[in-house]
Amino acid sequence: MATYADLLARLESVRALGVELGLERVRRALAALGDPQRRFTAVQLAGTNGKGSTSAMTESILRAAGVRTGLYTSPHLSRFTERIRVGGREADGDRLAALDARIVATGVPLTYFEVATVLAFLYLAEEGVEVAVLETGLGGRLDAVTTCEPIATAITSLALDHRDYLGDTLREIAREKAGILKPGAPCFVGALPREADDEIARVAAAVPAPLSRVGQELAAPEVPIALLGDHQRANAALAVALAKRAALALGRALAPEAVARGLADVRWPGRLERVGDDVLLDCAHNVEGAHALAAALPALAGTRRVVLLTSIVHGKDAADILAALAPRARTLVATSSRNPRAMAAAALARLAPPLVETQTVDDPIAGLARARQLAGPGGLVVVAGSIFLVGELRAHLLHEDVDPAPTSDPV
Repeated sequence: MATYADLLARLESVRALGVELGLERVRRALAALGDPQRRFTAVQLAGTNGKGSTSAMTESILRAAGVRTGLYTSPHLSRFTERIRVGGREADGDRLAALDARIVATGVPLTYFEVATVLAFLYLAEEGVEVAVLETGLGGRLDAVTTCEPIATAITSLALDHRDYLGDTLREIAREKAGILKPGAPCFVGALPREADDEIARVAAAVPAPLSRVGQELAAPEVPIALLGDHQRANAALAVALAKRAALALGRALAPEAVARGLADVRWPGRLERVGDDVLLDCAHNVEGAHALAAALPALAGTRRVVLLTSIVHGKDAADILAALAPRARTLVATSSRNPRAMAAAALARLAPPLVETQTVDDPIAGLARARQLAGPGGLVVVAGSIFLVGELRAHLLHEDVDPAPTSDPV
């Protein structure tokens, strides 16, 4: 019988196929498996940033309301099983491996993310979830998750990212994100640049899909939110709207107490997450995320000496990310995560803004030790720039289990 280790090896073997956007292969595999994506109510989220946090909040609210929930997000920090959750609990790796054997038996050649998505749909269906909260991986229109049949969608934010796949303008990227809209299914939208908002409104009118915007039809809930940062209020507004729509589809009312409890209890590791007194982890890995982190830091750090420990993968706007973050820190320590796409520490350091004190430490764990030393007693080390770096150091700090054979999406 296949084991979790076998599944990780298979995922790594198909990783070489890279990214091949399109829905036809996934639809063929799902049809051969009995269309598991039709066995639960679904909501789907897309966006440059915030879709993971919003997904986590949506799921937490629904779970607080007594709904049997499923959650599919990507990428993961330490374990592939983090991506697929039922009732807040990680999927069982060996169970995933057994289900994957059925996917292999379809004979449909799938990419890494396509395998992960079909596996998620199958696992959530087999586990009998009532509502699945599904985070889009890349773009929207041609992303594997878009083979689901959502009763509501959300677009959290939009900025220039993954331009090799999605386009070079905000309008082009917005068009790709808006590909998740479905006829008659309401779409809830965060604050977007005007050009992007106009394009999504155009697509929504053509689909047609009702559109509601944060700050207009949608207001942020006036309750405490466990996730840090002012930007999470807009995400919470989207999460409440999605949860209400999902509850309505189940024929239930969503009590205010469930909203309050879900937002107070939500957890989304690696996003403005404090570990101990001296480390703050944040997965900001693009320019928009870096600006959100920079905006949050003054309130979180106060007068403390801040040292930024960062690694960034090739293909990201590293200079602009550093330009946003470095001024918030006394010193920048450049390192290199173990992901094969990570920039060399020395190359990253050369992109730091002038007049920013910069050091290089190739090994991330040694880099963390050096950053703590530089921060000194009462200081704060901010780890950011790469999901892979955050995952690696979070597992080290919290002594969490990691996959025996690390694997990740091609982009």
